[in-house]
Amino acid sequence: ADFDAKKKRKVAEIFRALNSDPTDVAALRRMAISEGGLLTDEIRCKVWPKLLSVNTDDLPPLPAGKELREDNKDYQQVLLDVRRSLRRFPPGMPDDQREGLQEELIDIILHVLKRNPQLHYYQGYHDIVVTFLLVVGGRLATALVEKLSTHHLRDFMDPTMDNTKHILNYLMPIIDRVNPEVHDFMQSAEVGTIFALSWLITWFGHVLSDFRHVVRLYDFFLACHPLMPIYFAAVIVLHREQEVLDCECDMASVHHLLSQIPQDLPYESLISKAGDLFVQFPPSELTKEAAQAAQAERTAASTFKDFELASVQQRPDTVLRQRFRERLRGKERLRGEERTKSILTKPRTNRFVKLAVMGLTVALGAAALAVVKSALEWAPKFELQIFP
Repeated sequence: ADFDAKKKRKVAEIFRALNSDPTDVAALRRMAISEGGLLTDEIRCKVWPKLLSVNTDDLPPLPAGKELREDNKDYQQVLLDVRRSLRRFPPGMPDDQREGLQEELIDIILHVLKRNPQLHYYQGYHDIVVTFLLVVGGRLATALVEKLSTHHLRDFMDPTMDNTKHILNYLMPIIDRVNPEVHDFMQSAEVGTIFALSWLITWFGHVLSDFRHVVRLYDFFLACHPLMPIYFAAVIVLHREQEVLDCECDMASVHHLLSQIPQDLPYESLISKAGDLFVQFPPSELTKEAAQAAQAERTAASTFKDFELASVQQRPDTVLRQRFRERLRGKERLRGEERTKSILTKPRTNRFVKLAVMGLTVALGAAALAVVKSALEWAPKFELQIFP
């Protein structure tokens, strides 16, 4: 009963934010992030457009499929991917209904690509589009996906994988800040970050079998900075600390372990941790780390997007930190079981003061505001900040 009362209160708060003039987007972001997210698909239909600043009064008509499909270079690949997407539809759905939706899915994808020739289709894109189609229906999905593709997903839709790799390169520094032991183990195993590629480019839609968990994560990602999915990926790895450390330290074993994502993850607490990590170690701080390391080789900011975060490994203070850690680890082994399990209070070099973990709503409410102010202001400038 207590839970129901809480839910009712949250619904009331969401509608208050929707009905205020102008819409209180900051409050909607908070609701999307905080426990339970946006609660129902009905609410998502109203809130997701606000989070992406899409005007629902002025939706383009849905494209007719036939002329879209003729001589479209991506049609064959999109068709193959959509045909294989059976498991992304609710289990009990009648075949003819599902087939209708699959046709609609193809049209939405081709429509967005046709209107935005600078965007390149990638395998996995349909996993994101189908999520929107199932939650908000074709017309609205088309508008939301187009906005998303030119903003949050923009880097995945380049002709090359360079920017996607660059985003994956944030994964290890986040893990390193929180848990050097897991970081070093993964470095020794030379596992790389490819195991998280499908998580990142489908916003986990491809790897989670329960649709409720997928849309819960979409609430969270739509309300946050475009790099939040990589923080969430880091939090999943950190959550599996013990399994990782118990694994054989070689690439094949660690890659296999990590690419099998557990379906029973504690989503709410992971979302909350990802939010806290974002506030403690914002992308700008990790980007600086990358940029400083690369400064020695090239100074032109224009080549910034090619910098590999890996070069951080060779910096003198990194080497010192590694030695410091080895000593620390020696001591930790002696302490044995006393070692704290809480991932956010791991002992670090004193450069990192232990940060009190802020309550998520407060932390991310403030962070989301500070970082994004408003979705419109943010989008184009933001890409420039990450990849000048």
